Amino acid sequence: MSTQEEKNESPHLLLVDDDPTYCEVLRQALARRNYTVHAANDVETGLDLAARIEPEYAVVDLRIGHESGLALVKRLHELDSNTRIVVLTGFASIATAVEAIKLGATHYLTKPADTDEILAALHKDEGDTSVEIKEKPLSVKRLEWEHLQKILVEHDGNISAAARALGMHRRTLQRKLEKRPVKE
Repeated sequence: MSTQEEKNESPHLLLVDDDPTYCEVLRQALARRNYTVHAANDVETGLDLAARIEPEYAVVDLRIGHESGLALVKRLHELDSNTRIVVLTGFASIATAVEAIKLGATHYLTKPADTDEILAALHKDEGDTSVEIKEKPLSVKRLEWEHLQKILVEHDGNISAAARALGMHRRTLQRKLEKRPVKE
């Protein structure tokens, strides 16, 4: 490939989200911004695409079907530590945000996030000291959600093991995890 062709080539971006409609809308929006977007709706397809295309960028949903996007983040980082990865989620928690960054994500955003926010996160190199610090502590319900997420992460997403560690029935933990996090 000539140097001129390399300069004209759009950067490759891997998009993995289990919601086909959201995935397609975001794929189109990113393609309009001159990215060559490769989309997948499951972890296995995402990994296959990553191995073939070696993406410069990746946008990964935290929860992909019944699988964890964190496992995908880890594998993408192992394949190429220079891949800039943003994790998107409708189930944000402190525990998953911390783990995503530890596993190699560049940034962590809550849904809904628009295309400009996602691209800004992909290209952000430093932390932001102007992030607002809340005046009030988290509510008891939000603290419970955060604690459940932390225990679940500590048990590699294994709900049965997390339930045993918490001293609760597995189905009770599943019901609690299916609820959206409490808004603050």
